[in-house]
Amino acid sequence: MSSSQTIVEQARARGAYSHLIGSRPADKMSALDAIASALSFPDWFGRNLDALYDCLTDLSWLPYGEHVLVWAGSDLLKEADPKAYLAIRSVLSDAERALAPGGDRADSRRLTVALTDD
Repeated sequence: MSSSQTIVEQARARGAYSHLIGSRPADKMSALDAIASALSFPDWFGRNLDALYDCLTDLSWLPYGEHVLVWAGSDLLKEADPKAYLAIRSVLSDAERALAPGGDRADSRRLTVALTDD
């Protein structure tokens, strides 16, 4: 069993919703699109880092609860475009903190990001 499958099963076992990035993006725009697709972002998503943060800290179109974003093969972007990878990873981390209990955007939805190599 791959590590991403294990993460999905663990999320399901604790009642969380899992969202698997289905592609292996190697550039910034592809990564933004893959995240948007995995989390079913609304059509108004602006395909930039600010819009990514706004959507990640909203998630109002998804059910209440924990949402686990599983990014298998994130190392491909890290190798191809380290600057874009770090920028996107930073936004993902900021959004996780914002939606965590006590965070400035905390509501009944939480975001957990899991990066895997498989």
